[in-house]
Formats: sequence, structure tokens, C-alpha cells
Amino acid sequence: MNNYKIDIDLIASHGQTVYHAPYSLHGITKFGNGTMQIGDGDHLAMGTGIITVSDFRQKHVAAGGEGAPLAAYGDYLLFSQSQSDVVLLNIGGISNFTFLPKNKSGKMFSTDIGPGNGLMDRFIQENYPGKRYDDGAALAKQGEVCEPFLKALFQHSFLQQPLPKSTGPELFNAAYITEALERISIPRPSDADIMATLNRFTGLTIERALREALGDQPFKLYISGGGTHNPVLMDYLQRNVKNASFHSTEEKGINPDAKEAVLFAILANEAVAGDFSTIPGGVNNFPPVSMGKISFPL
Repeated sequence: MNNYKIDIDLIASHGQTVYHAPYSLHGITKFGNGTMQIGDGDHLAMGTGIITVSDFRQKHVAAGGEGAPLAAYGDYLLFSQSQSDVVLLNIGGISNFTFLPKNKSGKMFSTDIGPGNGLMDRFIQENYPGKRYDDGAALAKQGEVCEPFLKALFQHSFLQQPLPKSTGPELFNAAYITEALERISIPRPSDADIMATLNRFTGLTIERALREALGDQPFKLYISGGGTHNPVLMDYLQRNVKNASFHSTEEKGINPDAKEAVLFAILANEAVAGDFSTIPGGVNNFPPVSMGKISFPL
């Protein structure tokens, strides 16, 4: 990399998560929570000439958290409102949301839900070489939900665990799909029916998690991530999450596809210049700490 001469104060590097293993997933007491991301801040700092903040999740684990989700910190600083309960739903490979009670009353929390786009994307990648995802939900639109397969997809204890919780592709991966298909006693569904069912699985897990967290109370729902481009999924949520008014993060000047990047930029800024006394204490999986390791270019 060549040194950049543009006006950038900091690089915030999330890195690539290669393994996420909260205690709730592995159940081995002596190991506790664990997570691992690759991507070295020193190399980025030396290569660009810019101070780099990286490896955010280890501090979260050290402070008693599960290392995910971290979006809640930026969500709290940017989206809290005095007159409305707010939910920030991100549909990436894994879906997660942050709940912000109005006027900062009550207990906020952030949680993973389960699969977002991850299972759908993995099925496409495994069965349609050269494709990365179901573009425009074209395959899902051709299929019908297979109820026995959908029931099999829900047969995992993680989905019955109370909120908040965290997970990753270590659980929701290609093997998860294969094992669910092996449990059903009917012929293998068509690819279109499999995709329609995986799409519904994501929608139902989100719908049920929001109902568990908020019941019937009204709230503002801001959605971001790749799932916003899936018309079948978005139509399902808009028809079934009836107590939500749907909004885009564009209203706050944040591109929905870039929300996670913006939130990690906030974490980097808070690490070097912030005041984490503004973060409420006593919130499960939300320790009030700064995060990230700082690498200098010289």
C-alpha cells in the first residue's frame, strides 16, 4: 500500500471474523467467551501512514461481553430518541438488533437473532457456481415455503435461548442446511422451495425476536445491511411486524449498506477521543468500555 495524502484522521479496521465462540455456543466453562478476527492494524498503519484502530472485539470479551454485537455502541450514540422506542435491525450474514427505549429510559440491549442472509447466500454459493447470493430474491420468488423443512430449521436450542445472545457462521452454515434437510421425511424440496424456506426462516426468526423483545408496543424500526435488498424478505417483515413504523438509516444521513462501517468509525473515534462515561452501565453484554488497539505509522 502507498501512503495516502488525503485528510483521514483514523482508520477503523474491524477485520474479518474467522471464528466466534461465545460460551452459550460451546458450553465449556473454562474457555468462556471467545472470538477471533484477522487483519493487522500495524500493517495498515505502516502501509497507509494513518493511525489505525483495530481488534475491537477482544476488549469487549475481556470486559465480560461476548464480543458481539458491537453495533449497539454507535446505535446508542446516534439513534436514541426521546419520544419513540427505536430498534436498529441489521440483516447481514447474521441478523441482529439494538433496542433503544425512548428517552433513554429502561434497559437498552443489543442481540444477535440468528441467520440473516448467511444461509441463503451459502446455499447459492454451494449450488450455483459463480453466484454469491439470490439476486433480487429471484430464486425464492419461484418457490413455495416447505413447512417440514422450515420446522427442521427451527430445531436448534440457540433459537430458544432468551435475548440477548450472539452467534455466527460456526452455527448457521451449509452444514446447518444439510442437517435440516436430512431430518425431513419427504423428498428433497426443489432449489426454489429451499430458497423460499430459508428466506422465510430468516423472516420468522426476526419477527419472533422482535415480538419477544417488544410485544405489541409501537416502535420505530431502522433496517440496514444486505437484507434490505431482498424484496421477499422485506415484504414479509413489512406485512408481519405490524407494530413497527419502517424507516431507513438514510434519514440520519447513513447509507444502509455502510451503517456497520460508520459504527466502527465511531468506535475508533471513541477509543482515541471519546468519553465512555456516556455509555450506561449495568446492561447485559454492553460493558461501558472503549475498544480497539491503536497502531501508529511510525
